[in-house]
Amino acid sequence: MCNLSIITEFLLMEFSRTRELQVLYALLFLLIYLAALMGNLLTIAAVISDSHLHCPMYFFLGNLTLLDMCTISVTLPKFIMNSLSGSQSLSLLGCVAQIFFSLFLSATEFALLVTMSYDRFVAICHPLHYGNIMTPARCVWAASGSWLSGFIYSAVHTGNMFRLPFSGCNVIHQFFCDVPHVLKVSATDVFNTEFVLIVASLCSLSFCFAFLIASYACIFSSVFKIPSVEGRYKAISTCSPQLIILILFLISIMIAVLRDTSDTPPIQNLLIAMVYTIIPPFMNPIIYSLRNQKVAAAMGKMIRKIFFPKKELFILENKKMGEEYVFALSNV
Repeated sequence: MCNLSIITEFLLMEFSRTRELQVLYALLFLLIYLAALMGNLLTIAAVISDSHLHCPMYFFLGNLTLLDMCTISVTLPKFIMNSLSGSQSLSLLGCVAQIFFSLFLSATEFALLVTMSYDRFVAICHPLHYGNIMTPARCVWAASGSWLSGFIYSAVHTGNMFRLPFSGCNVIHQFFCDVPHVLKVSATDVFNTEFVLIVASLCSLSFCFAFLIASYACIFSSVFKIPSVEGRYKAISTCSPQLIILILFLISIMIAVLRDTSDTPPIQNLLIAMVYTIIPPFMNPIIYSLRNQKVAAAMGKMIRKIFFPKKELFILENKKMGEEYVFALSNV
């Protein structure tokens, strides 16, 4: 039922009206949430703990993984809590927080993916100058610039959307506060300003997208010029995870922006939103662990240390003894 007065809270959509199914869905998405958190935490821990991964590419990967953890934490915990408690309400302040952090993290991720594409462009197209161009200080500045640009983008849009009171129907056919649904109940002045802001944003995003296409075109052009098959495979293996994640991210954004919420059934809106809000953070650590041997090896080593500490210690001792034996033979 819609409340047509000034809106102070929103009512989110449920997956099912049956109490047992609500609890079942909550437990299912709780497992997905925990699996996504664990996968991303393992990736961050692997990057931090393994000295072989202390380079620009994996520094940016750590930032991307942190973004994924935050992204899935913006909407899913509230949905799980509402499903377990049987509640549908979300306060106006909670809606502000969800929209702000959703826009902030999405814009930051896009900026970071652009930065990562430049990193791979320099590494593959200008390998001799890589150390001079991608210095630690510049990497920190690039990552900080990505986070700052996302913050500014989100602050401008969120500030505009919530600067005037909402009136109309407070029912959102979504499991979180989604921008298209919130704009439907916003004032006309806010809607017109937001339209101008979105057009301006699209212009800058188009420039970034053109840069991405140019970077990957140069990368693949340089890769195909490598004479050895092994060299080509090694070069592609370093940039293919970023490219897969970028494609997944862009598909998610296109679904979120271009879908018509007015003609789409509510349950279909819900399922589509689940795809573009949950799948990327859940899949990104899987993509990196499968496509990048260094990350997979570091994660495997860390898992062995956690669950099989004695076996790992035994392997390290044997390795050390072997190195000492080889050193002794070399001195004979």
